[in-house]
Amino acid sequence: MGSSSKDASGSDGEASSGDAPPSNSGLFSEGERVLAYHGPRIYEAKVQKAELRKKEWRYLVHYLGWNKNWDEWIGTDRLLKPTKENIMKQQALDKKQGVDKTSKFGRSGQKPKTSTDAKVDKEETKSNVAKGKKRKSDSGMEKDNLSAEKFIKIQIPSTLKKQLVDDWEYVTQQDKLVKLPRSPNVDDILTKYLEYRSKKDGMMTDSVGEILKGIRCYFDKALSVMLLYKNERQQYDDAVENDTSPSTIYGAEHLLRLFVKLPELLAYVNIEEETLARLQQKILDFLKFLQKNQSTFFLSAYDGSKVSEGKGKGKDE
Repeated sequence: MGSSSKDASGSDGEASSGDAPPSNSGLFSEGERVLAYHGPRIYEAKVQKAELRKKEWRYLVHYLGWNKNWDEWIGTDRLLKPTKENIMKQQALDKKQGVDKTSKFGRSGQKPKTSTDAKVDKEETKSNVAKGKKRKSDSGMEKDNLSAEKFIKIQIPSTLKKQLVDDWEYVTQQDKLVKLPRSPNVDDILTKYLEYRSKKDGMMTDSVGEILKGIRCYFDKALSVMLLYKNERQQYDDAVENDTSPSTIYGAEHLLRLFVKLPELLAYVNIEEETLARLQQKILDFLKFLQKNQSTFFLSAYDGSKVSEGKGKGKDE
């Protein structure tokens, strides 16, 4: 995503005290080799730093075989001890997803992403590369192992593609953030779409409601894992507390990123072909609704102050 080593150690490490915790504190210690969840797979990693933040341990992990630019701060929920049982779990996940053992994590030079594919979309538009080609390398899979037909095809309207590119430029190149909380937020947008469909269809359809619930659930779960850029994570930690749902705080800018990753996410869900086709049509209709209301739902400018402050702290680490 064009991140530099400065970005990799910046916003996520702002709370660093610079002191190593005692060896008996936390579940994992600095220098320890671990297994780390990333998306649907588990990878070998090493704990670089451990810090207690908001009464929870956070760990800076380095994925073995990868440039330090990809180091990231994660919680204990994504870490495992490299026990025989957990290694077997790792191998089982690899086997389930058709990962070729000869194609090791890191060998292809493509890291599973922790943020949106907007930059890829930008490059893709320039070279007219077909959608889906980039995704075979996202998780180190060969195209034949997870066939392209498993991916639901989501054609994002051209003006929304430009929105994704602008979003990437604002956050990663101009050091700006979406000012939170957003209005309308994700919940508001989903509700407006349900009202729109009800008026158009003349009735409240259960299928549309279920799909919107699914989108909301995917958004809330995927946001912190794969939809944020590195310099947005401190803002996330500050804005999302306890049981707060991200869909009540974030808006269209982050929701749109979900639809870039959704084909990859749905590839691991057992959905009948007929149901998948209907789902595809519903998603396309929702994207057209976003496009129709683009000027209302999306910000025309982002806020730059907080990122600058965060980067200043990151440099001092």
